[in-house]
Amino acid sequence: MKDIPRIALLFDFYGPLLTERQQELIRAYYLEDLSLAEIADADGVSRQAVHELIRRSEAALQEYEQRLGFVAEHLRRKELLAELAAALDRDDLAAARRTLAALQAEA
Repeated sequence: MKDIPRIALLFDFYGPLLTERQQELIRAYYLEDLSLAEIADADGVSRQAVHELIRRSEAALQEYEQRLGFVAEHLRRKELLAELAAALDRDDLAAARRTLAALQAEA
C-alpha cells in the first residue's frame, strides 16, 4: 500500500535532490495518483520499468532522510509546537516555558 503522506513529506524536503525523471514519476504516482500502467502507457515504457524507477526514487528519498534527518526534525518541532499550544490553552505557564525552552534548544 502506498504511504502517500510519508512520501509526499519526504518529496517536499528532498524532491529537488532527485533527477527530473524521478521527480516526474513520484509526482505522477503519489501526488496525481496515477497507476503504474497509466504512467507506463503515457511514457511508452513498461510497467515494470516505471515500478523499478519509483522504488529507486523512494529509496533515494529514504536515504536522504536517514542521512539528513530534516523530516524527523520538522515533525519533532511540530510536536513541540502542539505541546506548547496545549499548555497555553490549559494556562499551564510552567509547561509552556519548558516546551518553549526545548524548542529554543533545537533551533
